[in-house]
Amino acid sequence: MKTPKSFFKSLIRPLIALGLVLTLTLGHADGALAAGTGGRIGGGSFRAPSRTFTPSRGSYPGGGYPGGGSYYPGGGGGFFPFLYFPFFGGGGSLFTLFIFISIAGFLLQSFRRATEGSDLDYTTNPSVSVAKVQVGLLAQARSLQTDLDRIAQRADTDSSEGLAQVLQETTLSLLRHPQYWVYGASEAHQARLEAAGAEFNRLALSERSKFTAETLSNVNDQLKQASQESSALTVAERGGALAEAPGEYIVVTLLVGTQGKLQLPTINSSDDLKRALSQLGSVSGDQLLALEVLWTPQAEGDVLTRDDVLAEYPNLKLV
Repeated sequence: MKTPKSFFKSLIRPLIALGLVLTLTLGHADGALAAGTGGRIGGGSFRAPSRTFTPSRGSYPGGGYPGGGSYYPGGGGGFFPFLYFPFFGGGGSLFTLFIFISIAGFLLQSFRRATEGSDLDYTTNPSVSVAKVQVGLLAQARSLQTDLDRIAQRADTDSSEGLAQVLQETTLSLLRHPQYWVYGASEAHQARLEAAGAEFNRLALSERSKFTAETLSNVNDQLKQASQESSALTVAERGGALAEAPGEYIVVTLLVGTQGKLQLPTINSSDDLKRALSQLGSVSGDQLLALEVLWTPQAEGDVLTRDDVLAEYPNLKLV
């Protein structure tokens, strides 16, 4: 019969082996939780457009309504000149005429209030669209990474016109590399302004959390770039030998907030992806509210493996 001491000794080796297995497994899982180094270009905000002033009664010259008129006959260009005596046969009841005019005035005022209320709701919380397009490319499209780095370093991300230019240049760079497209995905949602802003931020944070570090960013005209030493350290932390891993990829994500309704095709082929990119690239600065361009890997020497893509971007479809 084993003593308690010998029993615990017999468990030591299995426990050590189990600990090693868990360490290796969790260590691999931690490496798969982040896609690698990333770049980011973005700016804008979900602000309601300013409301156009609507003059109220009494703000027009002449006492009340456009043209200086009034509701009542004889007021100098009144609303109902056709209700003069010819309508009442020249001898109609003046009391009846005033009742009719009062009813018409009440209806007009009600319509005016309803219109102003709907305009206020639209101008303070209008309907906008939040769209996302993702492209997975073979790593042979190295010039795309160079293009994105150049755009990030020179972009004006503090104005709608500058953000629209970033969007156009990014979509053009992607459209110039169709031979390297492997994966694609798109989605678009319509919501009121406040809800759309929250959705845009949620999507942006979800994508940014996939990076181990943002080694290059230009957001709201604030340019930040990691040094080569810190970028090399980040790459080394991911495994060092990843550069020799088979199946290397680049993933680019475009997040757009725009006024009005934006419908994107479901990505099932390269033609669908081309149409989606073209639609995004055509959004003008007047319509664009916010933009995020995210790509990985960004640091030199870092790569994105097939396992990384499958783990972090399960929504991507083969094109």
